[in-house]
Amino acid sequence: MDSLINLSYLVAAVLFIYGIKMLGRQATARRGNLLSAIGMLIAVVATLLLAGMSYEWIVLGVVVGSAIGVYAARTVKMTAMPELVALLNGSGGLASLLVGWAEYHAEPVTGAFRATAIILAVLIGGIAFTGSVVAYAKLAERIAGRPILFTGQNIANALLLLVTVVLSVLFVVNPGDSYLLFVLVVLLALTLGVLAVIPIGGADMPIVISLLNSYSGIAAAAAGFIILNTVLIVAGALVGASGLILTAIMCKAMNRSLSNVLFAGFGASGGRQVASVQGQVQAISADDAYYILEAARSVVVVPGYGMAVAQAQHAVKELADLLSGNGAEVKYAIHPVAGRMPGHMNVLLAEASVPYEQLVEPGDVNPTMSAVDVAIVIGANDVVNPAAREKGSPLYGMPIINVDEAQTVFVLKRSMAAGFSGADNPLFFKPNTRMLFGDAKASLSKLVAAFKEAAS
Repeated sequence: MDSLINLSYLVAAVLFIYGIKMLGRQATARRGNLLSAIGMLIAVVATLLLAGMSYEWIVLGVVVGSAIGVYAARTVKMTAMPELVALLNGSGGLASLLVGWAEYHAEPVTGAFRATAIILAVLIGGIAFTGSVVAYAKLAERIAGRPILFTGQNIANALLLLVTVVLSVLFVVNPGDSYLLFVLVVLLALTLGVLAVIPIGGADMPIVISLLNSYSGIAAAAAGFIILNTVLIVAGALVGASGLILTAIMCKAMNRSLSNVLFAGFGASGGRQVASVQGQVQAISADDAYYILEAARSVVVVPGYGMAVAQAQHAVKELADLLSGNGAEVKYAIHPVAGRMPGHMNVLLAEASVPYEQLVEPGDVNPTMSAVDVAIVIGANDVVNPAAREKGSPLYGMPIINVDEAQTVFVLKRSMAAGFSGADNPLFFKPNTRMLFGDAKASLSKLVAAFKEAAS
């Protein structure tokens, strides 16, 4: 039986690896997700075959968890997906913490290796849990999305981290008689999770989500070492490594170092604030916008969170098809941190069957932006904000999509409200910018109707 279980774990691990690899391409992403799910099913069934399992509690957990999962899948909107991802990250961290706590009580802890695994699962899992809850609250706008700062914050965080590490080491040295230390580490980990995320501004939330995802994976791997479960170690290591890689990629896209993320405190502006932007806004109607688009030969679409709110991705695709049929070259410029989680815009555009080849990164489109006839900004704000080039801005140093260099810029927004970072956007007042106010889906539908009417 042990050989069968180990073989099942090996098959599950291989399916995890191939599944993740297939997620790298739009054409194979769905199959990759299915392969990973099959791998997890095999791992769960194999684990249930182990002797000494209490199936009553397992069945109860499966029923309750499945009910919550089905409810979330059917009711959570795409606009709330980032918040859901944050909560799922937190759930993974909490599960690892509880595994470590339960195993500490299950049998005496004697070896340093086992004690280290327990304290790591508890420490990292606790940080992932409360950090994810704070990230959820910021994304859901239950608390302010701006950085929450207080005097001496970095010093306080550093001291708290130092105390936590010292107590963790003391626990590992003498785990048998250190329950008080164990509880203190749990409480400090939960506190660190909160303090690590509150200083981070809303514009940097995608980085935080990927980092917390990595934390939950590392905590799961530690939990795997506690219960000696091979597939949990492999799955946790995969999640932890992929999350760290994604975090590094997104930090590079945001022009921030990984140390800024790990030690928090980034996302707030330093020094003086950029003065409120003043100028004359030039509004445009859908009918007038049509005539400009009809003559365009190169169009770049820049989607943002507003597209997700309006569920306008299908209207965007329809307009892009009409523009292509009219002889225009259409590309979608996707900023790595557009939306509220990694890959947010990619998911929405894939849902509308936008060809993956039409998606380009800022570094690829920026050098040719001055030759673009029309840039259409749909609900994006911070990722196209020219203030990122100015010292004192909360966005200073962040690479943006240089839509302000296009011949004409259409900005589709409901109002003149600032982005998630809270920074004013001088793009709205540029002489080549036209504001198309209203619901993005409705505005795009009017443009689509104008093209169809002209063709009939």
